[in-house]
Amino acid sequence: MPMMDVMISDKDATAAKIDGTDVSADIGRDLRAIRQSKGLTLTDVATRLGCSIGYLSQVERGISVLSTEELRQVAQLFEVPLSWFLLLSDVSEDERGLITRSGLRRRSGNTGDGLVEELLSPDLSGSYEVIRSVFAPGARLKAPTRRLTEETAYMVTGTLDITIGDRRFTVSAGDSFRFKEELFSWENNSDEPAVAIWVVSPPIY
Repeated sequence: MPMMDVMISDKDATAAKIDGTDVSADIGRDLRAIRQSKGLTLTDVATRLGCSIGYLSQVERGISVLSTEELRQVAQLFEVPLSWFLLLSDVSEDERGLITRSGLRRRSGNTGDGLVEELLSPDLSGSYEVIRSVFAPGARLKAPTRRLTEETAYMVTGTLDITIGDRRFTVSAGDSFRFKEELFSWENNSDEPAVAIWVVSPPIY
């Protein structure tokens, strides 16, 4: 179902307003951050979603709200779970943008893929994000990846083999590493899960 070009009804605005809590501004900021991290313009996203540029701009500024179906389309386009946006409605207004409770971390990935990540940052509006990454035994990145980011990670538990450019390293609990806009890959060749705290600038999720 294509996204609507103009205002949507109160009945449809379930994603941004739940139990009387208006989180449209928070959702809009996250949408803008994810869009920019993927190098997409308003025109790019509006075209793919079948909506007007003006409507999408209003959503990012918290003026217009998205229906659940529209949010689902956005989540699919940006390759993030729908829960990333819906969980915002469970955060109290006083804590929104400041505190991340352990039970309200936004999660991506699954154990079947070998990597589960949780966003520790309250939202994506800052200049960096903090992620808790859990790498299952035997998990590996399918292909070397290059991102337009600077990244630092601290190993909490386990062991991970990291390739940065043409250099390969093994890092364990207590070690940390950093790279910037370089080709990288990782794999967990041990029998135990590896956990890392990852700081990424600018945010990419």
